[in-house]
Amino acid sequence: MRAPRNILLPALAVLLAVGCDVLPEENPSSGPPARTGAAAPLDNPDGTKPGLAPLTSDTDRAEARRVLEALTVKGRGPKTGYDRDEFGYAWMDTADGVPLARNGCDTRNDLLKRDGREIRFRTGSDCVVVAMTLHDPYTGKDIAWKKAEAVQVQVDHVVPLSYSWQMGSSRWPEPKREQFANDPLNLLPVDGPTNSRKGDSGPASWLPPDKGIRCAYVVRFAQVAVKYRLPVAAADKRTMRAQCGG
Repeated sequence: MRAPRNILLPALAVLLAVGCDVLPEENPSSGPPARTGAAAPLDNPDGTKPGLAPLTSDTDRAEARRVLEALTVKGRGPKTGYDRDEFGYAWMDTADGVPLARNGCDTRNDLLKRDGREIRFRTGSDCVVVAMTLHDPYTGKDIAWKKAEAVQVQVDHVVPLSYSWQMGSSRWPEPKREQFANDPLNLLPVDGPTNSRKGDSGPASWLPPDKGIRCAYVVRFAQVAVKYRLPVAAADKRTMRAQCGG
């Protein structure tokens, strides 16, 4: 079995801009210890470990190429009938078949807790995150985030919901679509503006700005597609292989 690995993030985190006094809604003592590492996708098959670490060694990149070869290919279909509500309301805690479900905390907050550092919760809550520092894997920068500026951090569906719809999830039963939309393997808190630029693009149309994370990103994309037996477009598979030296 592979030993878990952590890649250390920069030691100097961006300070949360909360001024001299604790915000009235925050409880600074209730957060977990700060996380300083991120998991590589090959060591995180269920998505429960934080972040996304790069794949740099020849051994890892060879293993990454084997994951990518498991992808099947088909043409991308139309968006006809697509609606976000077809995947359940955002963000539900009742999707069956995924880690972290039915724990009393919605999916978005579960993911902020998983990936955030120096977390602050709303007073009286161990669920609602109101401030944290996030290392954004897509840009490589640290983000000092507060709930008052929620759009600064968005939870990205690595395989976008609309993309999945065009590749076959339109024919899935609703519980499977809810699982897909709330599966932590398919979810990464990231820089909001960067995620907005991604939209519903596949890898042939969009890759993270940080080139060092691109192989890890396409492996995570592939892990989700393989798990849910989703094909990818031929151009996407070619692009994905190229990121890991294939």
